[in-house]
Amino acid sequence: MTIAELFPTLRSLTRADKLKVMQFLIAELAKEEEPTLQPGATYSLSSPLNSHQAAHKLAQLLKSEQPTQNA
Repeated sequence: MTIAELFPTLRSLTRADKLKVMQFLIAELAKEEEPTLQPGATYSLSSPLNSHQAAHKLAQLLKSEQPTQNA
């Protein structure tokens, strides 16, 4: 079925059916755009765990934010 053949059929649908068609099309588009996770697959994940450089930087930032005692 071509798109030209589909339009008259869509026009003849009830309002509720048109909304269902819209929901279906939106869900289909979302599936195409969002990567999905596959069961059993392995994915890399960035984490600050064991990142001593990040911990040091955070400690420096926290130290610089402490109020001075001689105010």
